[in-house]
Parts: sequence; C-alpha cells; structure tokens
Amino acid sequence: MTALFVTLHHALNFYWWIIIIAAIFSWLYAFNVVNSSNQFVGQIGQMLYALTEPVFRPVRRFLPNLGTIDISPIVVLFAIIFLQIFLRTTVAPAFGVNY
Repeated sequence: MTALFVTLHHALNFYWWIIIIAAIFSWLYAFNVVNSSNQFVGQIGQMLYALTEPVFRPVRRFLPNLGTIDISPIVVLFAIIFLQIFLRTTVAPAFGVNY
C-alpha cells in the first residue's frame, strides 16, 4: 500500500511541474521570447496544452472572468498541494501507511 501512496504522490509532483512549465512557456510565447513559427516550439506548446487543458477547462467554468488573466493554473496547483497533504495526513494513516 505504501507503494501506491508514494507513486500517487510522485505523479502529483510530476503534474505540478508540468503546470509550472506550461505557465512559463505560455508567458514566453505571449511575449515572443520563443519563436512561434518554429515547429519544435509549436509541438512543445501543443503537448503542454494537451496535458493541462483537460484539467484547466473545468476549473475555468467556476472562476470569474478576469479578462486576459488566467488563474486556473494557480487553483490547480493549490488543489494538488491540498491532495498531497490530504493523502499524507489523512488517507495514508487510515491505511496504516507512513511515508
């Protein structure tokens, strides 16, 4: 059972980094720091969009419209942190797992 909780914790950690990278990439793309006509840059952008948009889209439905500011990544990051803490302090001890 410990392996399950540790694996889930690492998966959430990995997705946390994907969100951070996607946010930084979107800023670089928006300010024309990266070449938007480069095919490799476009593929990275599409991959990050495909990995993050299915999670961001439902969150955006509940957030107020702030114009060009998208706070859905911040909300998802806080949700991931909450899930990690909840798993470590509540769920894992209920199963007798200490990690």
